[in-house]
Amino acid sequence: MAALRLLIRLPLLIIILSITAIVATLFLVADLVTRQRFNRSPVARICFKSCCRCIGVRIHESGPLPRGPALLLSNHISWTDIPVLGGLMKVRFLSKAEVGNWPLVGWLARQAGTLFIKRGSGEAAERRDDIRRTLEAGESVLIFPEGTTSAGLTVLPFFPRLIGAATAADVPIVPVSIAYLREGDPCHIAPFIGDDEFHHHLIRMLAAPAPSVHVTWHQPVVPQPGESARDLSNRVRDVIVEGLRSSHQEAGVRGCPAATSSSVASRTEMISRSK
Repeated sequence: MAALRLLIRLPLLIIILSITAIVATLFLVADLVTRQRFNRSPVARICFKSCCRCIGVRIHESGPLPRGPALLLSNHISWTDIPVLGGLMKVRFLSKAEVGNWPLVGWLARQAGTLFIKRGSGEAAERRDDIRRTLEAGESVLIFPEGTTSAGLTVLPFFPRLIGAATAADVPIVPVSIAYLREGDPCHIAPFIGDDEFHHHLIRMLAAPAPSVHVTWHQPVVPQPGESARDLSNRVRDVIVEGLRSSHQEAGVRGCPAATSSSVASRTEMISRSK
């Protein structure tokens, strides 16, 4: 069955990406001819939704989508978080710079308006200004403040420096929880962690049975007077952890792993199982 799933899904995904690349190229040509940038958001959402169907994920969402521009903060488990969340609402992502160098996927991400940040480069202040300007222009931005992916059992500590963009732009901060489940347990295939290679992980996702992805849109978190960026980001993280825990509880996950404060041992186990 794994070989059959791969045989069906991989060609479909290639077709979807090829069509998207053609459309993106036509947008570039139109931009050059008219000297204005056309809105790629509708095409991006269609591409994200189509990719999710090709990869094979069953998405369940709860909670209200934000109305108007917002800074969304989500836990981060896999590169598939982007097509999952991007297919559900119009949003621009902040992604690590390495994604921009991925063949075709990186180019398509840039065409969709993705913002990129190089970890450890001291670009946080510059990217915060980019996010603020994007929010002020009426577009929502989603960031992954853990700065890396996790095994999906809990939420890693947040880097708080970018959260000030919401206050500067006077837009709400909306926490988002995402959980991957498979047969009543956290999915051990979806996490993109450790030294895993993108193409290896993609093949495993395409060959595996479809996981269930639970997305929870939480109520906005309002900054308190005099509250530091660190304290604010910790409050947002607490909301996301609770959402992850609730998704695990509703699915009947044994032991409810999201309730733990550390996932070092579990992370090591998940890496070994995903190989």
